Amino acid sequence: MANQWQQTVAQTVAGMGYELVDVERSAGGMLRLTIDWPWDPDQPQPRFITVDDCERVTRQLQYVLEVEGVDYRRLEVGSPGIDRPLRTPRDYERFVGEVVELTLRAPIGSAGAGLAAPARRKFRGVLQRGQAPGAWQLELLPPESPRPGKVGARKAPPAAETVQVLGFTLDEVREARLAPVVDFSGRRTRGSAQPQQ
Repeated sequence: MANQWQQTVAQTVAGMGYELVDVERSAGGMLRLTIDWPWDPDQPQPRFITVDDCERVTRQLQYVLEVEGVDYRRLEVGSPGIDRPLRTPRDYERFVGEVVELTLRAPIGSAGAGLAAPARRKFRGVLQRGQAPGAWQLELLPPESPRPGKVGARKAPPAAETVQVLGFTLDEVREARLAPVVDFSGRRTRGSAQPQQ
């Protein structure tokens, strides 16, 4: 029965022109939905969910949930935010080239993989398509260099870095989400080195 109302919610959201990213139901009766605009690879600028979008979907879903007889105390509709989860193959296609935090279902040891830490599940890097169909890669980011004033800040610069790449399929992923990259010097376009004016 629960699956049926979730399908109805997803159909309602899609019928309004949005994409249902996530549904979370808490024990206290809170029903939290995350919506986004569907991805259009031909659209040059991304669209962002506004408060008006959330209010519009909330009003429609209140009616739908009442008709479906769904028991809940409070409905909250929001946008995915800067740490948006990646769940479908289309999400991965959409965010190729972006920094992603990835948690695997099973740990990967260092033997043969060229990775620094044994039994590691969590990785952070730039998402890329793999060579084979259904395969993905994460170009692992080096550990962050210490900030000035921190221990190790005056050490000699490291030798040329080799890029470590983690290959994976979606079946191996427990959780993936965009890694928040906050830049207070101004909004930058993808791949741009200069802030937008």
